[in-house]
Amino acid sequence: MNSVAAPDLSAATPAAEKLARLARELDGLSAAQLYWVAAWSAAQAEQAQLGDPAAIAPAGKVAERLSIVYGSQTGNAKRIAGQLASRSEAAGLPVRLLRADAYPQRELAQERHLLLVISTQGDGEPPDDARGLFEFITGKRAPKLPTLQFAVLGLGDSSYPQFCTIGRRLDARLTELGATRFSAFGEADVEIDAVATPWTEQALDRVRELLKQVGPPARVTPLHAVPSRSAYSREQPFAASVLANQRIVGRDSARDVRHVELSLEGSGLHYQPGDALGVWPRNPPALVGQWLEALQLDGAQEVAHQGRTLPLRQWLEREREITRLHRGFIAALATAGGHGALVQLLQPEQSMQLAAVLADDQPIDLLRRYPATWRPEALLAALRPLAPRLYSIASSPKAVGEEVHLTVAVVDYEAHGSAHWGAASSLLAATAEDGRLPVFIEPNERFRLPADDSRDIIMIGPGTGVAPFRAFVQERRESGATGRNWLFFGNRHFASDFLYQVEWQQALQDGSLHRLDLAFSRDPAFSESPHRDVRGVARDSHKTYIQQRLREQGAELHAWLEGGAHIYVCGDSKHMARDVHAALVDVIAAHGGHSPEAAQAWLGELLQQGRYARDVY
Repeated sequence: MNSVAAPDLSAATPAAEKLARLARELDGLSAAQLYWVAAWSAAQAEQAQLGDPAAIAPAGKVAERLSIVYGSQTGNAKRIAGQLASRSEAAGLPVRLLRADAYPQRELAQERHLLLVISTQGDGEPPDDARGLFEFITGKRAPKLPTLQFAVLGLGDSSYPQFCTIGRRLDARLTELGATRFSAFGEADVEIDAVATPWTEQALDRVRELLKQVGPPARVTPLHAVPSRSAYSREQPFAASVLANQRIVGRDSARDVRHVELSLEGSGLHYQPGDALGVWPRNPPALVGQWLEALQLDGAQEVAHQGRTLPLRQWLEREREITRLHRGFIAALATAGGHGALVQLLQPEQSMQLAAVLADDQPIDLLRRYPATWRPEALLAALRPLAPRLYSIASSPKAVGEEVHLTVAVVDYEAHGSAHWGAASSLLAATAEDGRLPVFIEPNERFRLPADDSRDIIMIGPGTGVAPFRAFVQERRESGATGRNWLFFGNRHFASDFLYQVEWQQALQDGSLHRLDLAFSRDPAFSESPHRDVRGVARDSHKTYIQQRLREQGAELHAWLEGGAHIYVCGDSKHMARDVHAALVDVIAAHGGHSPEAAQAWLGELLQQGRYARDVY
């Protein structure tokens, strides 16, 4: 193979001039357009190296290959899609792996073999990276697809009423457009691999048959490299040592919020600001005791399940999900106890009542409310495997070295006359210094700082949603970024719930934070937003929420966005993210002279460009 010499860019060579011109031309392109340019360039490079004109398919001609497209909010769909791509390549199939926002929508009409892996978020919404593709396929501009053969794997959480709704809608819509399924729609709950593994094997068997029927495929350069596995991963977590575990709210705060510092020394794990840390939890022993008492079962009893035998107490503490309620468990409880009320609750006309139960109750509440006699084996079969929890990382490795910091709200409350706990947050709160926790890194490609560090950034992070913005500010300070940093932070009380107050004050003083706007919903509101100093703020008698701050600062907020700023939102998806999005639409409409519909489209374009990013949960 002939080698291609690297161009000399140290002087004003013709190559350097061409690259500079290319950089100017690329400025302002969307993420999808940039991916297309990258793919075309890679194909040109391969042709130059191999001297093979067939390396690039002729314009307008679609290669016979499998396109795997994923839409992922927390990384699960990306992980499954990556595994699919790896298996496809190992089987000798031509494959390309694409994030949904990098898929060139114009190619859909000519696509022949498409496999979609997509999650459903919150109350039936697509992941942010798939919003554009979802709207295109379900909208009026979608082309007829008589030659497309496809399969859809939906990922979701049956703890939510709109379980796998996005995948189901895409599956139905593609059929409506004339496409043909080569594999039935798959629905994967939190126990993803139990469904995904057999489904992918069947789907890939069918793809092999389809591609054999069309003859030898043209060689295609993948648009997106198949990710490689690191030494430590979700399946093989690293035992990280706890360096610090501090409560960072006042004693009179209604919530326990912890700042946790972990050592990654010796792990080889690397992360960037915006990524998440996965933590494998254990259920609180006190909660396991509640279960055994309510069910009148012996925790020491050895129970066989799925080829393993463990004491029932260990199954409940380390292996099964017992803090999150889901449809499957409700159905099993209805059968075990003969409870008609639970059967009725699962009917379509009871969707609002079911949503309320899933949101407000833990499984222990239903066990007490609807008694039943359980065999241990049946109980384990009704429960999902314990799943890892993801926490937005609150540190930059440039500032903290081989450490990773978290901001954790501990789930610990009274309801229905009894104590309730969370799994991972209780474990994190209870693990003292020098204790160890099983962790892994979950990259978040769509929640990254701008590559151009002269760009301004706007960060909106109420409560523990401020965590990644601590990492952003650290990163920008350490790298000497010249862009301005504006933070909107909200919580309940100024005096007790102002997370990282001292750090933000120091950042204002040293210039690494340029603006800070605050909203404390349980306090009388600030009469004006403090920018350079958080002390001595006049107050009136009204409560304030973070979306109100956005509207108050709308003119300048819009000016920053018009000037090329990137905007980031992190926090609760159920209410906060929706309210903040609505406030941003109002700001753009009011100060950009747009109709609400045009403002929505303008914000959607920012989302597609990667200038509007959300890390919501």
